[in-house]
Amino acid sequence: MKLLHLDSSVLGPHSVSRQVSAAIVERLRQATPSLDIVYRDLTQSPLAHLSGSHLAAAQGAPAPAELGPDLAASKAALDEFLAADIVVIGAPMYNFTIPSQLKAWIDRILVAGKTFSYGANGPQGLAGGKRVIFAISRGGYYGAGSPAASLEHLESYLRGVFGFMGIHHPEFISADGIQVGPEHREKSLASALEAATTLHAA
Repeated sequence: MKLLHLDSSVLGPHSVSRQVSAAIVERLRQATPSLDIVYRDLTQSPLAHLSGSHLAAAQGAPAPAELGPDLAASKAALDEFLAADIVVIGAPMYNFTIPSQLKAWIDRILVAGKTFSYGANGPQGLAGGKRVIFAISRGGYYGAGSPAASLEHLESYLRGVFGFMGIHHPEFISADGIQVGPEHREKSLASALEAATTLHAA
């Protein structure tokens, strides 16, 4: 069984989402010692944002030689995702949505004919069957009914885009309110880490 672990926070060891995603992976590794784990740090080895040349190449246009490394990086990211049985993603909220590094990765895996297709009945996800677990962190509180609920474009976006690929039941472990104050951060992180260590492992 293969697990793909991704982190997208720019805060390194100070990152809450990184701590929680690592705890999730460790929980799964302990439950399945033979787990084949691939790790990708989207800040240390970022994928470039899409360019017009890249999109043209995806449509079948001749690719300039200098685009070769970028196309190879796209293929590697997509192949890693397709090969994974489990995907664990650390995703902090930056300015009400996902980090641009994570968006660049999603742009490389959201590929027609690979992870979704269009048919007579509309779009169909092709990447179902994977277990996807998100470790998300948010500086404030964005739950339903909260004053900032309309600004929540992290979890809602991730649910939408992965659902589009056929992954309709992603799991979320959340650490919220981490910028409200030290006590809120400590309590929220402890709660998220506990959820990670008691995660259903099968």
